[in-house]
Parts: sequence; structure tokens; C-alpha cells
Amino acid sequence: MSAEAAPLLSVVIVADDHPMFRAAMLHAIDGMVAAGGVIEVASQSALDAAVEAAPQIDLVLLDLTMPGALGFSSLVRLRSERPEVPLIVISSNDHPRTMRRAQQFGAAGFVSKAAPAQTLREAVRAVMAGGTWFMLTQATLAQAERSEQDEQLAANLAQLTPQQFRVLMLLADGLLNKQIAAELGLSENTVKIHVTAILSKLQCRSRTQAAVLLKTLDLEDAQQA
Repeated sequence: MSAEAAPLLSVVIVADDHPMFRAAMLHAIDGMVAAGGVIEVASQSALDAAVEAAPQIDLVLLDLTMPGALGFSSLVRLRSERPEVPLIVISSNDHPRTMRRAQQFGAAGFVSKAAPAQTLREAVRAVMAGGTWFMLTQATLAQAERSEQDEQLAANLAQLTPQQFRVLMLLADGLLNKQIAAELGLSENTVKIHVTAILSKLQCRSRTQAAVLLKTLDLEDAQQA
């Protein structure tokens, strides 16, 4: 166990659908988390439940490709629901634009899964000290074009309430208002109000345009720079 004066974290969520990578992250932060303070999740639904159940969360270590998530959707959703909780993206997709978009969508840090354990420890210390940690240099930033579009998308998505983001995710899956209402336990009229607000905040003219816009959160789009 690493020699730490005291645990840096009381509660941390480790979100990754691969047990091997979760184990690697836990090994990397060994000694930094209080006993019993790790919550492991392997899907978007499990992450949602953990975030809702835990009153105190010091940090989230987030993979971007869990079941139920669409690229950056988990990150955007977490920033909407728990904006006070810092989040570090842990991803095998370390393309410069992916890192840049993670930063724009509200992550406090980004660590490649190929990085050594010490890198994650450094990132955790930096973020918990109130800073950020990204493997971005001027050279890699030059490769991350279309940043202005990404900044506008991030700003628009940040205006959505957690419930509106849930509606948007279901809308993007092709569900009708009636189906969305049944899924979320809302009235059909409430869903209609949410959809109207979503289109306004995202500056979209139609449901289809909003769905297409959400698809740009996909990691494949992040590599097209």
C-alpha cells in the first residue's frame, strides 16, 4: 500500500465495464481512498443509481464506453446532475480532440488507459487540489480543430436540466413522446414541454436535428479532426 499521510478521498466512483481496468484503477489509487470508500459500476444505469444513492462523492473516474452510454453522454449527464463532483475521464481513446472535448464538456482531467499508474495518481492529486490534469500541449491542441463548435455544443448542453437530458437521450433513440413518458414516469404533456425546451436550448428546429446533434457526442466523431 502506498504511503499517504491520510486518505485523499472518502468516496470515489470507479465506472468502467471491464473488471481488469477497474482493478488497474483501484491499484493505481491504492492508499488514496478511505476503507470502504470505493463504489464500482459497470454500466450507465449502475452509475446513475450510484450517483443518486451516494450523498457524498469526492471523485468519479469515468470510462466513456460503458453499456448505456453514448460517448460523452455520461460526462455531460454527470456534470448536469452533480456539477460539484470532479470527474476524471479514463479512456483508451486518447486522441487530442477526445481529450479537448472531455475538457470542454466539463471533465477536470483526462488520463489514457495506456498511461502508467503514477500518472493517474498525479491526476487525482491535481484535481483534488482544485486544479485540472490533461495531457494536452500546444502541439496536441493544434490537432484538435473545430473547438469552437464543441464549445458551443457544450454550452448548449449545459443548459439542459437532468430530466431534459434523459428525455433527449430517449428522443435520440427514436422514442415518441408517449413512449418517453412511459419510460420516465411522466405525463405526455410534460414530455412535450421538455422537448420544446430542449429544441430551444440546443437551437434545433426539429427532433431529428436534436438527435443528430446528440450523436456528435460519439467518440468516433471526436477522432475526425
